[in-house]
Amino acid sequence: MFYGLSKYIKNLLPKRLFYRGLLIVAIPIIVLQMTITLVFFDSLWIKTNAGMTRALVSEVKTFIDAYDNDETNKDFIIILFKDHLGFNIKYEPEKILPKKVPERWFSPIDRSLRRELKSKNLSYWFDATNFKDVIDLKIGYSKGYFQFYIPKDRLTSSSARLFGLWITVPAILMITIAIIFLKNQTRPLTKLAEASERFGRGEDIEEFRPSGALEIRKAGLEFDKMRKRILRHLNQRSEMLSGISHDLRTPLTRIKLQLEMIKDKNLSNKLSMDVDEMEKMLNEYLQFTSTGAKEKTENFDLSELVDIIINKYENTNISKNFDKKIYFNGRKTSIKRCINNLIDNSIKYGNKINTTIEKEKSNIIILVEDDGPGIPETEYENIIKPFYKIDKSRSETKSSVGLGLSISSDIVKSHGGDIYFEKSNLGGLKVKITLPV
Repeated sequence: MFYGLSKYIKNLLPKRLFYRGLLIVAIPIIVLQMTITLVFFDSLWIKTNAGMTRALVSEVKTFIDAYDNDETNKDFIIILFKDHLGFNIKYEPEKILPKKVPERWFSPIDRSLRRELKSKNLSYWFDATNFKDVIDLKIGYSKGYFQFYIPKDRLTSSSARLFGLWITVPAILMITIAIIFLKNQTRPLTKLAEASERFGRGEDIEEFRPSGALEIRKAGLEFDKMRKRILRHLNQRSEMLSGISHDLRTPLTRIKLQLEMIKDKNLSNKLSMDVDEMEKMLNEYLQFTSTGAKEKTENFDLSELVDIIINKYENTNISKNFDKKIYFNGRKTSIKRCINNLIDNSIKYGNKINTTIEKEKSNIIILVEDDGPGIPETEYENIIKPFYKIDKSRSETKSSVGLGLSISSDIVKSHGGDIYFEKSNLGGLKVKITLPV
């Protein structure tokens, strides 16, 4: 029970730190202000207004009693009450009270005035909405009625407005200060998250300058140290393999020249094939170690890029299932290398290949599938490992280093996407790539 309630509350809470912090600050302020407001209205404003209304109705009752008991100075009584109490009084003989207007039960003035008039056993009609600052009150008398125009400030205290300002202004001020403070505290975290995301995608980021609170600043410094260590490691690896490549290419070139001088052409061709395979393996090793970190991101037409790649093969068995332009912001050369590896892999093991590009709300989907022998589902997690080969399921006669899918996976994940493997409708392997828009 408690677990379900806790899970429900977590789902209701905002996901971002800024809004959670604002909620922690705002809720106590709102609860406090509401409590103070309720106490004020219950103990002060309502009771004060009730006393003012009671006094007013008593004055009206006094006027009627005085008017009724004095037969000679009726006009003087009207003038007296008008001058000293601010009543604008008019007697309307031979007229009946209008029908009662709909009662506004949400209005404290209406409720208190209605209650006090009933307590004095007076027949009445009033309207508190027809005039801005005056209440139109009619009191039945003899065969007509008295019409009173009474200022509204005789019924309600002006302190309510001051109290409203006293409640509202500090609350707005405190919440504004909280918003500014929370923005300043969360901004360094947002920058750190954005820098981490960009670095994770393989983008070259500028020198990261930590800011904010001590804990956030420390996290930023540690991130920058980690970033520099990773870059130094990658550069060292690239330089080492580049040196190895240079050192190996020289003897391979000499071997090729010596093979040309062998008279036995059958032997020469066999040895040349081995040398070509060694050179191909060397190129794949270097391709695998290339991080693409120095490559700049750009906005390009992904469907056009894939179309160019497919046309390069001049293979009529490769079908295209995309028409419209689909733009993607990323490293164009790396994406090209990724698609090339997937199509090369499909051509190596299959005859018919289908390529599909479609755009969803937040992702771009790329599908490459073939009619080859396929791969067992148990091996889906292994085939993206470097140098991993499945000789039993895929043709053993095909030369492969086991880096193509691994390179493609690294490129996709460095762009914030993901790669999946499924059984194709053609019978072979389907590779599904998702890239964030």
